Amino acid sequence: MNRSSGILLHPTSLPGKYGIGSLGNQARQFVDFLSNAGQKLWQVLPMGHTGYGDSPYQCFSIFAGNPILIDLEILVSDGLLTDDDLVSDHIFDEDKVDYGLVINFKREMLNKAFTRFLLQQKSEEYSRFIKQNDFWLHDYAVFIAVKEFFGGNPWWNWKDEFKYRNTEVLDNFVCENPAKVDFHKFVQYLFYKQWQGIKKYANERGISIVGDIPLYVAHDSADVWSNHEIFQFDENRNPIKVAGVPPDYFSSTGQLWGNPLYNWDYMKENGFKWWIGRIKATTELYDIVRIDHFRGFEAYWAVPYGDNTAMNGSWVQAPGQELFKTIKNELGTLPIIAEDLGVITQEVEKLRDDFEFPGMKILQFAFHSNEGSGYLPHNYSSNFIVYTGTHDNDTLKGWFDTLEPEIKQKVLDYVDANKNTIIRKMIRLAWSSTAIMAVIPLQDLLDLGSDGRMNIPGTPSGNWQWRYKQEQLTDDKAEWLNHLTRIFNR
Repeated sequence: MNRSSGILLHPTSLPGKYGIGSLGNQARQFVDFLSNAGQKLWQVLPMGHTGYGDSPYQCFSIFAGNPILIDLEILVSDGLLTDDDLVSDHIFDEDKVDYGLVINFKREMLNKAFTRFLLQQKSEEYSRFIKQNDFWLHDYAVFIAVKEFFGGNPWWNWKDEFKYRNTEVLDNFVCENPAKVDFHKFVQYLFYKQWQGIKKYANERGISIVGDIPLYVAHDSADVWSNHEIFQFDENRNPIKVAGVPPDYFSSTGQLWGNPLYNWDYMKENGFKWWIGRIKATTELYDIVRIDHFRGFEAYWAVPYGDNTAMNGSWVQAPGQELFKTIKNELGTLPIIAEDLGVITQEVEKLRDDFEFPGMKILQFAFHSNEGSGYLPHNYSSNFIVYTGTHDNDTLKGWFDTLEPEIKQKVLDYVDANKNTIIRKMIRLAWSSTAIMAVIPLQDLLDLGSDGRMNIPGTPSGNWQWRYKQEQLTDDKAEWLNHLTRIFNR
């Protein structure tokens, strides 16, 4: 990791014709903009197959890509769709993603593409993809096909022979429904092919992709269904305890996430095989990996299953030292970023520093109290990634506009700005810092207010929808950011 800078933008926010960003020409145009702006990093959110709520942090698989990101115009070029196929009566919103509409339309198009694909001779590339990814791909494809068979219900509500993965029953299901299973393998082939094309395009222009993996996986996922032994389950495959965070200043009852917790003792006994496979696969998708909720590798908050709040949880030690030593021995030194936000202990900092993982600093957190002073650039060292904000924050403009007057003045004084220059001065503050990397959400470069916010944590709907328009990526914004980047040697 060298001194550099970049932009945070999830591909769903790219412009395009069909209601959502995709891995086609618009993604390449964004890479071109990054290059013209002198940037070296493109950070994305988890790219997985999203489930209920459309959150990239709750996916049906840690390995499978999101089908709705597949670019349809590339499928026309590949001979799998026609221009007539893409003619639709649907009216797609250019400003926000309507996930229900997009999912249904993309599924219809992918079904048509699969029908044509079945008439073609299978390429060596396709066969190689199926073989190389069989360690996760088959279980995932069966999981989604069975899930559809049971009307979308979570796996714990399936018939027992499917819930408990009776081998004979599952083999019979695959034999009786080969096309339904193979369809999902085909879709993953398309996703990976298109994503690797985008990554190659970016890398050739000196831009590295920063990917994001959550610590936990979704309860209703192929990962949990097919690997129940690595989670804290009872004999009925119900979680014993689930994930969350304890009560704090912001929440008197804590946050109850509900993800199943890992059976770390079992994982240690088999050499952390699952984690090694996960990290290896992720480093093939991305150049740099950000691990969300890093503090959970030192100790995690365990809440009894069935509780309605996180209040009755307790801290339990996790074998982070052993895990990362094993990963290093197996895979070598990897470019990993530790998401170390929140209340972090000395033990978590030691785990982060022992492996020299850079942590994160958020400028929006720096001005509200003395406790936030650690986020001010003059107080931290170089082994950090500084952000103006993340996907969970308001935009810089939205944040600043809602500050209390005394805090607002504190910000203006610190960056020597006025209300008309504050956004660019804050970006300049990030770029001028000692942090090895500086990243801003695209919304901040575009000077957008709260209507450009990506996510409001704790809200069940209305998130992950924001999109920009191509004309917003102007030459003057690229020139300004390029100039700033050269000044501060990023």
